[in-house]
Amino acid sequence: MATGTNIRTYFEGRWHDGDLSVMKAADHGAWLGTTVFDGARLFDGLAPDLEAHCARINRSARALMITPTVDTDTMVAIVREGLASYPKDAAVYIRPMYWALEGDELGIVPRAGATGFAVSLEQIPMAPPEAATTLTRTRFRRPVLEDNVVNAKAGCLYPNNARMLAEARAKGFGNALVADAMGNVAESATANVFMVKDGEVFTPIPNGTFLAGITRARHMTNMRADGMKVHEAVLSFDDFRTADEVFLSGNMMKVTPVKAFEETEFRTGGNGNPVTQRVREMYWDWAAGTAP
Repeated sequence: MATGTNIRTYFEGRWHDGDLSVMKAADHGAWLGTTVFDGARLFDGLAPDLEAHCARINRSARALMITPTVDTDTMVAIVREGLASYPKDAAVYIRPMYWALEGDELGIVPRAGATGFAVSLEQIPMAPPEAATTLTRTRFRRPVLEDNVVNAKAGCLYPNNARMLAEARAKGFGNALVADAMGNVAESATANVFMVKDGEVFTPIPNGTFLAGITRARHMTNMRADGMKVHEAVLSFDDFRTADEVFLSGNMMKVTPVKAFEETEFRTGGNGNPVTQRVREMYWDWAAGTAP
């Protein structure tokens, strides 16, 4: 079942209306999970960092030994063609996807050049500024490169994220704050994470266990340009318990305030989380400046 509505699918060289079937039962991606995707957004008539997302899926494909078949500029043009049919005020999730079609003689290693490609567009609303979540710890951790493809945005990584999220929800929380292999904070189950302490901003340093997101990098650039002090650092769960503000950063919703980490509550709304609100304002201002 699709997440959004008003779906369009690009497959085999053209756009189709609706949620098209694109993968066969014997495809390597269906059998062995060799799938990668990326996500960008259309909102307010803007598709910020679309080129960066299209470039990243090609890097993700190579990390899974899938041969990328569409260069960045061509992919951007395909996406923009598909977006042209949506209303000007539509909020659309943009998802290009690759999967391996065939394997080697044992079926395990993807065969070079045998690649499926599609783009799915779905209308999914942006969250309102006041929408916030809560966090708890989870027993599941982020993997490392030696045992999983953490250098790709790969579908095979998401069952682990789903376990984290399901455990958090079962405990009555909205999301999970997740540890890396060493027990330090890596990210949430669905997005990168920032904390604010005494007016300065901190985020876990990329250590090869999670994707340091495109939106995360954009926020850091915007904050530094605004004169904020931003640190990538090794952060503990206790650091988050003593934070003044916490927010999540991801492509789907861009900025999500956190109102509690287990028993620790944070003020949101009004003037309770001024840095979080400023980060959101700066992102929307920056995005507006990217319009053609």
